[in-house]
Amino acid sequence: MKIGLSVLYCLGQPFAYLLRELKKVEVESVEIFDEGYHAFNGRRIRAVEKIAQKRGLQVTVHSPLADVNIASPIDAFRRAVLKRLKGSIILSSQLGARLWVFHPGLRTGISHFYPDQDWNLNLRSVRELNDTAEQCGMDISIENCPEPFPFLLKSATDFSRFYEELGETDIGLTLDVGHANTNNQIYEFIGKFPERIVHTHLHDNHGDFDDHLGIGDGNIDWPRVIKAFKSIDYRGTLLIESEKSIEESMRKLETLLETV
Repeated sequence: MKIGLSVLYCLGQPFAYLLRELKKVEVESVEIFDEGYHAFNGRRIRAVEKIAQKRGLQVTVHSPLADVNIASPIDAFRRAVLKRLKGSIILSSQLGARLWVFHPGLRTGISHFYPDQDWNLNLRSVRELNDTAEQCGMDISIENCPEPFPFLLKSATDFSRFYEELGETDIGLTLDVGHANTNNQIYEFIGKFPERIVHTHLHDNHGDFDDHLGIGDGNIDWPRVIKAFKSIDYRGTLLIESEKSIEESMRKLETLLETV
């Protein structure tokens, strides 16, 4: 297992700030966001690629977030969202990203009138995104999402049904440990999906909200988490996705990997 770093903590800063951070981060793997001030275009991905190649950084990409619902019951909205996401996959492949991480769809205020409509639209959209990724030679991975938000995929049970109905695909699971802590499901995910977990997001909270705290600043039992990952022989990246206490989180995680 190696330590990586999400640049979520500088998402509110100008793109030039992101580039400066990429030039100095003390990790081998980084995750950048195709969102907000950092939204991708050709010039920007060339700038990131230049730094990544010079520094030997492995890059993963987090998909756009704002107003994104791949299960929207309004077809025009869903098509617009998919166009945005497919464009992100294409640009990520041009960047040479190792992985593109995305969120599942959400329930809406009318979902209860149309049982399983949003679930089926989510599956349809995931298949479309996967088709685009395969055409680009990109790997994509879906992320478990936190309570109390109305995402369709939050629990290990949700993901069991999702993978069963999705069928034969190579879509992996990005296990967000902080998100899983909001529904007390960390070890259920690790136990049920040892071969599906291809990527992780690590941050802390107190179990009641997705705070993205530094490692050790919430109630997650991090030694137990690291032991659980070692028990399934996880060899991917442990990516810190905290918004604050970045350096402290990195040092704490380094110590855990050495001592647990």
